[in-house]
Amino acid sequence: MSYDQLPLKIALLAGLDAGLFERDVLLSWHVSEPGIRAVLLASELLEDFTRAGLSPRLFDSGLGLSIFRDKSTRTRYAFRAGCNLLGLMTEEVDESTSQIAHGETVRETATMISFLTEVVGIRDDMFLGEGHRFQQEMAVSIEDSHRAGVLMHRTAVLNLQSDLDHPTQSLADLRHLTAHFGGLERLRGKKIAMTWAYSPSYGKPLSVPQGIIALMTRVGMDVVLAHPPGYELVGETLDAARGFAVQSGGRFSVVNSMADAFDGADIVYPKSWAPMSVMHRRTELLRAGDTPGLAALEREALDNNARFKDWECTEPLMKTTKAGRALYMHCLPADVSGVSCAAGEVSASVFNRYRHDTYREASYKPFVIAAMILATRFRDPAAVLDRCLQVSPSRRHE
Repeated sequence: MSYDQLPLKIALLAGLDAGLFERDVLLSWHVSEPGIRAVLLASELLEDFTRAGLSPRLFDSGLGLSIFRDKSTRTRYAFRAGCNLLGLMTEEVDESTSQIAHGETVRETATMISFLTEVVGIRDDMFLGEGHRFQQEMAVSIEDSHRAGVLMHRTAVLNLQSDLDHPTQSLADLRHLTAHFGGLERLRGKKIAMTWAYSPSYGKPLSVPQGIIALMTRVGMDVVLAHPPGYELVGETLDAARGFAVQSGGRFSVVNSMADAFDGADIVYPKSWAPMSVMHRRTELLRAGDTPGLAALEREALDNNARFKDWECTEPLMKTTKAGRALYMHCLPADVSGVSCAAGEVSASVFNRYRHDTYREASYKPFVIAAMILATRFRDPAAVLDRCLQVSPSRRHE
């Protein structure tokens, strides 16, 4: 990246109407195409600023709050890093030590945590039919308090993973692909195999594959979804992928064979997820506090998974991809056979060969999150970055 390219990229950003100012990012398929392009370009610019030793700290004060209802490493610290990059202090809401544990309503919590807060990031991916609904309720409650004049400004809500989508992950994945292949347009016609893979755990969310098929079809890719019978995705996301494929001139297909998906693929993304029926039943059992029922469901689900242990990304399968050199992707952590588990999603030799590539894939997430914050908090992100470019002292060590 040349310093001289920054003004040109900022000018390109100025020509994109993201339509995200004072809005939320909950589902990627509800963000316009200019909005997707703006987030990608802004994330690239923020990365360029950082590599050039320029400070993009746009906030003198303010909070970036997160709520994690599931375990997280990459997204948790990517959110903190993205907030910090822009100058926001971060805080994580611990529901067990707040009044939420005593029955405080979502509507009340949403307002209480939004005073002088710029962005609230939420991960709620455990319960199918619940996570997106919770994020929506938070957003609607914040909007109501802002309209009533209780909140000085409209705090943005970012989806850090729900039961339906994982937009920070899929957009980071798209940034990784544009960097690897040399631009967004060069992805057109590329075949990406989004496949189920065996895992010795039973409750992985559906949101990553759903986010991938709904986003990659938008840029004209040939998206092949592969899974065993019974591991179908939510209908809304399948409909979105089909519609976007038609609009973009790409392709979307569903197969029940990992080998068919890998054949001639440019990119492979083997990732386990749970059957919808299991996720729905788990939600009901958790609500009921039925511990024996949950244990029985886990045994049943693991037995069903074990029927498909051959759904593993292996060296022989990788040889069937385009020139035998498809890009392997994973949101991490991967279930690596013989390393993190006896048998899993990917063989150790394949994963080790692409390990640094998956780390690079993850490295884009802080910049994507920062770009989402930039687009939702500032009416003219390009003008803000241009001012930052003019006044920012270099922090680079020569």
